[in-house]
Amino acid sequence: MSDRRPDRGLVPHGCPPYAGTGQGLPLIARLSSRHGVETGDDGKTVWCELRPEGPPRHPDAWESAVALPGAGGGTVTLLDVPTALYAASQQHRHALLRELTMGAGQDPGVPPEDLAVAQDTSNLITAAVTGALRRRPAEGAVRSLPLSVPPDAGSSVRTLRAVLDLAEEGARAERLLTLPALPRQRLFHQWLFDEITGQLAGADPTAWTVVPGVSASEPVAWDAGQVHAVSVPTIAADERNRIIAVNGPAADLLGWHPEELTGRPITTLVPEHLRRRHIAAFTSLLLSGQPRILGRSVPLPALHHDGRLVPVRLFIQPQETADGRTVFVAQLTPRAAVPGPVAHPLGRARPTARPGRPPSAARAGGTKGGPGRADSSALERLSLLADTAAALTNAPNLQEGLERVGRILTQRLADWCAVDLFVDSAEVERVSLVHRSPPGREPTEYGGRLPAVSDTARGPLARALRGAGPLLLTGPPSPGEIASPLDAHYLGLFRTLGMDSAVVAPLRARRQIIGALTLARRGPGEPFTEEHLPLVHDLVRSLALGVDNARLHQETRDIAEQLQRSLLPVLPEVENLRLDARYAASSATAQVGGDWYDSFVLPNGDMALVIGDVTGHNLDAAIAMSQLRSMLRGIAVDRQEPPEAVLRRLDMANHSLHREATATCIYALVKGGSQGPWWLVHSSAGHPPPLLVGADGRTRFLEDGSGLLLGVDPDMPRPASREAIPAHSTVLLYTDGLVERREEHLDDALERLRRHAAQLSREPLDVLCDELLIRLGADSDDDIALLALRPTPPR
Repeated sequence: MSDRRPDRGLVPHGCPPYAGTGQGLPLIARLSSRHGVETGDDGKTVWCELRPEGPPRHPDAWESAVALPGAGGGTVTLLDVPTALYAASQQHRHALLRELTMGAGQDPGVPPEDLAVAQDTSNLITAAVTGALRRRPAEGAVRSLPLSVPPDAGSSVRTLRAVLDLAEEGARAERLLTLPALPRQRLFHQWLFDEITGQLAGADPTAWTVVPGVSASEPVAWDAGQVHAVSVPTIAADERNRIIAVNGPAADLLGWHPEELTGRPITTLVPEHLRRRHIAAFTSLLLSGQPRILGRSVPLPALHHDGRLVPVRLFIQPQETADGRTVFVAQLTPRAAVPGPVAHPLGRARPTARPGRPPSAARAGGTKGGPGRADSSALERLSLLADTAAALTNAPNLQEGLERVGRILTQRLADWCAVDLFVDSAEVERVSLVHRSPPGREPTEYGGRLPAVSDTARGPLARALRGAGPLLLTGPPSPGEIASPLDAHYLGLFRTLGMDSAVVAPLRARRQIIGALTLARRGPGEPFTEEHLPLVHDLVRSLALGVDNARLHQETRDIAEQLQRSLLPVLPEVENLRLDARYAASSATAQVGGDWYDSFVLPNGDMALVIGDVTGHNLDAAIAMSQLRSMLRGIAVDRQEPPEAVLRRLDMANHSLHREATATCIYALVKGGSQGPWWLVHSSAGHPPPLLVGADGRTRFLEDGSGLLLGVDPDMPRPASREAIPAHSTVLLYTDGLVERREEHLDDALERLRRHAAQLSREPLDVLCDELLIRLGADSDDDIALLALRPTPPR
């Protein structure tokens, strides 16, 4: 393969070794036994052999230098380059220029001389960036690269930009086979060209991560492992609308095995009546580059394997692979489940001093063989990572966990450290600041809420909070980097606590930046160097996962408990009838369940008592509980029928509307005048039996009237029971969390309840309820609902 350009060396693209237009040399290098290039006066020839025999005639490598006129002149620094996005943008740029060159005879609207300049300039940029990437250690997905470019290349870059603008216009008008660039690729190219022309003219560098409009979402290259690692139902599709990865939660949600879905068109999961709409939206995205469906939470039904519809919210984001392709990653959130969390810090910053520790104290990476050094043992590094993860996991709350992590890091890696977490999209709070300052030196002014991350923020913390890093700092930020209150605040922290070297790194979780970690060293001793960056990268990855899990757990607890408490009724006041109730969330980690109680007076004067428990211990159970409660209230008030009839209607409605929901429930009516006698007429759907406690301490479980759970067979007749309620006796309704214990027979659990209730029979009703919770609910790993009724006529 020859050309007539001996003055132009081969351009290293950094392409992956698979077939593709313009990507032949990497594939040939993998397949051939020998390969090389010959350059003469009239041209150059690239050759390869597919035979193993014979000694090589030429060096077994491609030439990688690009000998363009003026090369090796000025230096341009690209700050915070996302390598995956660059690879995708580079491939798209080459595809447009290649099609313009091949179709020049069709008058694409680009002068031939401009197209030649654009090709040469594009090759120059490609070679410079590829060479810089090869020289820089690949510790992160966001890197800063120094490029050598001719000092007079500004006009050539502007020509390249104009040619690409014309090509993009033709692609959007469908005059080219190449599809238009996606918005992030267009924005990246604008930044790239602005940086080259601006710095050659004397301007200072501007980091990619501080460009307005750049998202703080995960900048790392996508791979299928990311899909399988998350617990949210997630599916990835390529530009051909084919599924290339699906995780277990998504497959379970839609009734498939993951391997069955891989390779199928994404329309397999789209209902028939929405397929045309989906194809039109996806085609519009590819043809126009306009993100009508990207970055939006769209409520729609997904198609289950059995043909039924699953209501979900669909959230799609594009992400680049390491080889420059674009992948569309979709998260499917069931609409009955909690929506994606908003970052809220748990607790305020409490700087923790470490008095009495001299700066020379041993620390990881500060002494030879410590885990921060490249020559440290793997065991020491793993020990630090394991200890910090355990400290965060075993802490009672996130605040305490971060303080424990800070103490470990200041003992073994740094002189002080800070953890900053997002409160919302722009507000940041410093939730942990741990240092080894002498007693009495508490920099409280640098804890708590920080200045906003504005568009003008340019300092290292702002860059890390936008996804750059780990960033190595060999001193405090320079005055030129102070462009916002956040930058000034960060500089003040360094000056107050002291810093000779530092590393600041973003905390990433679920493809979002949730905060940043700062580690600093001061005084004599080993400073942070690039050797420490791989350790910090692993450290923030583990720390971010722990922080995100703690937040998700706490937010799920809070949402479920707020929902349950919002549904707890105000108990009615009826003459000579006392009512009291209690609700206690689980003492275990879940604190999410479907327990509820209710009481209301019917139009005919009867008082209704309700207690129930939806199967499950998650937020869906709490939502199902609220729906059952509302349906039961409506049926009871409207029909005013006996309890067995009301439960049967409730079961019918539940079966029709929520086929998978099962629950236990007691619906009871208290009948009688204000002076008595009183009767309890009730029907039970698989619920633990009511307990009748006499004023004299005698107890009896009301086991008659018990039937099937709700959600099993709505056509099954339901029994009912009628029991007298003596004056000053107590009827106790409760959920299984009050009595059931693991590895204990239910009869023993009920006997314990009976015994304690008998001891409390003469206590006031509120005392009886509180005491039962204290005595029986302390060790429960389930929610508890308790409803007590006592007739109290004048003695």
